[in-house]
Amino acid sequence: MKIAIVGAASLRGKELNDALSESPFSTADFLLMDDEAALGQLESVGDEVTFIQRIEPSSFANVDFTFFAGTQEVTRKHWKSAHSAGASVVDMSYALESEPKVLVRAPWVQDEAREDVNGAAEAGPDLQTPAVVPAHPAAVALALLLLRTKSVAGIRSASATVLEPASEYGRGAMDELHQQTVSLLSFQSLPKEMYDAQAAFNLLPSLGESAKIHLGASEARIRRHYEILSAGHPRELDIQLLHAPVFHGYGISLALELDEPVSLEHLEAALNGEHVDVVLGDADPPSNLSSAGQEDILVRARTADGGEMATRRFWVWATVDNLRLSATNALACAQELRRLRPQGKVQ
Repeated sequence: MKIAIVGAASLRGKELNDALSESPFSTADFLLMDDEAALGQLESVGDEVTFIQRIEPSSFANVDFTFFAGTQEVTRKHWKSAHSAGASVVDMSYALESEPKVLVRAPWVQDEAREDVNGAAEAGPDLQTPAVVPAHPAAVALALLLLRTKSVAGIRSASATVLEPASEYGRGAMDELHQQTVSLLSFQSLPKEMYDAQAAFNLLPSLGESAKIHLGASEARIRRHYEILSAGHPRELDIQLLHAPVFHGYGISLALELDEPVSLEHLEAALNGEHVDVVLGDADPPSNLSSAGQEDILVRARTADGGEMATRRFWVWATVDNLRLSATNALACAQELRRLRPQGKVQ
C-alpha cells in the first residue's frame, strides 16, 4: 500500500503522520508532499525517514490513499490529479465538502447512530464517492455527546459554546498568537496579519475586517457538519463559536434540558464509552492541557443547580485535542474507503 500526505509540513499533516505510524496503515510506503517552502525537509514515519517532495500531477501514480492536510488552495489544485490516478481521497482541509457526491464523515458517530433503531445515518462511501471530508472535530464531539444523551432521555433543548484554539488555523495563527503574547508583555505593538485583532489574553466572537481567519465560516461549518452527523438524532442545537487565546484543544460548554428527570450517574454512564472518557467529580477537570495527545473526548457533567437529585437540566464540559481527533477521524474515514479498494488481482 502507498499513502501520500499533501501538506505534510502543516500541523494537521504532522499529526496525521504520527497517527498513521500507530495505525493499521503503519506498514505502508509513505510519500510526503508540500509547497515549495517545505521541500527537502526530513520527516519520520514510524521507523522510516523520508523527505518532503514537490507536488506534481505524476506524484500520485500508484498511490492508494491521498490525505490533503494543507491549505484549501492546494487541495483544490491537486485533488483531481490524485482521484484520476486512482487514489482514495481524504480531504482534511474542508475544501471539497461542497463538491458533488463528496461525503462528510465521522464513522464512529454514524456507525453508532445506525445501531439506534430510529437512526437514519447517511450511508457510507461507495465506488461513486470521489472523496470524503472528515467532519469538524467540534461537530464530531457534539454529535457523539448528544447521541448518547438521547439514549437516556429526549432532548428538549441544547446549546453549546465552543472555544476554538489557534492551531485550528495552522502554524501562522499559532505564531501570531505567540508573538502577540510576547509583544503585550514587552509593551510593544501587536502583529495583526492573521487576526486583525488582539487575540492574546482575549476571547473573541469575531475578528477584524482584514483577518485571514473567519470565525463565522468556521461556526457555520461546525453547524453544517453537526447537521449531517445528527441525521435522525436531536437537531435542536444552538452553537456559538469563540476564539480562545490557547494554542491547542477545543473546550465545549454544553447546556442540556431533557424531557424527563434523570440522575447524574445515569447521564455519566450513558456518555462514557468508546471515544469518550467521563471524568468524575473527584478528579481534576478536563482541560485543553489534559486532553493534549488524547484520542478520547474528555467530559465532565454536573446538574445545572449543583444538586444531587435527578433533574432535567445539566451542564456538560468537554475538551478535545483538535489535531489528534482530526487525524484519528481521517484514519477512520480511510478505513471505510479501504474496503472499496481492490484486494489482490481480483476484486
